[in-house]
Amino acid sequence: MSRVTEGMPRIDTGEQYDAILAKFGELFSKKRLGPAEQKLKDLLGVLIQDYDRRHALPPDNSTPAEILRFLIEQPGRSPTDLLPIFGQRSHVNEALNGKRKISAEQARRLGRVLPRQTRIVHLNLLNRIPPASTY
Repeated sequence: MSRVTEGMPRIDTGEQYDAILAKFGELFSKKRLGPAEQKLKDLLGVLIQDYDRRHALPPDNSTPAEILRFLIEQPGRSPTDLLPIFGQRSHVNEALNGKRKISAEQARRLGRVLPRQTRIVHLNLLNRIPPASTY
């Protein structure tokens, strides 16, 4: 640990990750945040990103297709797991190859089926999805 980060809070266990992610999710879904809540949400986001980086998640500049491929490479996962989300095998293949956009609703569904270690990937993916009005 460097001198700059020494003494800074960090997430070290899956239980801590789950608790902090749950609180972040509560704040993320609120329509209005006060200044203290916004600062807390920002801090929790930094803690979550730090944990995820230390646990080998894809780089922040990954495309939605790269993120999706990363999720499928996790143990026990296969492209077939995406059929309920995309509906057709061809749509799954197109999404994995970057030829089909991932809608915000599909990203939300992905977030509901992901293991806890990759839920933040869902948020990263969702943040890269343009609003539906731009399609």
